[in-house]
Amino acid sequence: MFASVQVSRPEDRLLLCCARTPRTAETATRVRALLGGDVDWEYLLQRAHEHGVASLLYWHLGTACPELVPARAMHQLRCHFQANNLHNLFLTKELLRLLDAFDAHRIPAIPYKGPALAASVYGNLTLRQFGDLDILVRRHDILRAEELLASLGYRPQYTLPSEQKAAFLRSQSEHVFAHESVKSIVELHWAITESAFSFPLDPEYFWGRLKRISLGNKTVTTISPEDMLLILCVHGAKHLWVRLAWICDVSELIRVHRDMVWEQVVAQARALGSERMLLLGLRLASDLLGATLPEEVLRRVRADQAVKALAEQIYKRLFSEAGGQTDLFEGSLFHPLSLRMRERPSDKIRYCILAATTQTVEDWELVSLPRFLSFFYYVVRFIRLTGRYGGRLLGRLPWLAGFRKRRPGSPVHVRAAFSSKRVVEGSPSIPPDGTRYTT
Repeated sequence: MFASVQVSRPEDRLLLCCARTPRTAETATRVRALLGGDVDWEYLLQRAHEHGVASLLYWHLGTACPELVPARAMHQLRCHFQANNLHNLFLTKELLRLLDAFDAHRIPAIPYKGPALAASVYGNLTLRQFGDLDILVRRHDILRAEELLASLGYRPQYTLPSEQKAAFLRSQSEHVFAHESVKSIVELHWAITESAFSFPLDPEYFWGRLKRISLGNKTVTTISPEDMLLILCVHGAKHLWVRLAWICDVSELIRVHRDMVWEQVVAQARALGSERMLLLGLRLASDLLGATLPEEVLRRVRADQAVKALAEQIYKRLFSEAGGQTDLFEGSLFHPLSLRMRERPSDKIRYCILAATTQTVEDWELVSLPRFLSFFYYVVRFIRLTGRYGGRLLGRLPWLAGFRKRRPGSPVHVRAAFSSKRVVEGSPSIPPDGTRYTT
């Protein structure tokens, strides 16, 4: 039930113990035992917020042993829990309003992650932290969906000329919209990942396999558990599993949907070249949170040595303390772990080529070129990437240490109006703790 991985700090062990929804007697006993030793409460609360499990921490501490928690720490956790509850209820109401609008304009739309995952898997909107609303539409409905969001007061993160807009829709997977007055962020998706990530899952596959769930006082359709499991594992792999909350999502999905068609999940992942990503997500959920897997699936997970090596690297990253040197390719599609998560050599080659050559908004913003010179954006991209990673590399050379003050890793440029948009899903009561993973 509990982590089978050795974790040195009791605070991290406590987070692993509380990163689940069931409040059992066994969990309560384990929590009380961990609190019996020395606990660095400042470190614990900071890590809980960073990993997106502060609400779950309060969920367990508030019932298992509130008398063992310092008053100040309990007050902070309670305030966060209540703020997250109000925030999630507001976003759920806004999501239902948007879905009604999409339906009225005959634009099929699927909510996923966010409130949909909290309601269907966690069984409680308060227990999962999310900072935006994810809505998936068909590719041919993108422009109509964007116009509808604009009519409802949302404005897009980017306003692009027609040629760049067409390239954006081909290469990216989402467009972010913000509503200033209601403080809501919507991610409008037409694919699961950008083309550079090289995950060739056609979203049309989902539409014939949707499931109905209760959300608020309504019933909505969302992605099936089998498809959602693969999406969560790919999402975690894309962002190198830097958050415990993402592993918790996988574990809770497995716990709730015990009747999942595992043969279908594994077969689909293998066909898409993402079996290693799937097995890695399952191993993390099993090792860290005690997720129960079918015997055959568990055997496959344990037998894959590449998955074992990747998991060990993820554990080190998850439980390393802040203040160390940032990875050269941190926050980038070029991270070596991203390459190792792919089992097929052809996918690795395609991934590297697309990551290096796919133009992004950051390339177009660097310099404005006339249409007949648009080919030179490939040169611009090469220069921009060389400057970014070359600068990081030079900053690590010992002989330059005395001549250059190393700059902390800065986030990729995002428009000021979208400064609250993060790659991680959080809460309004928690300061920004991540950046968008782009190149």
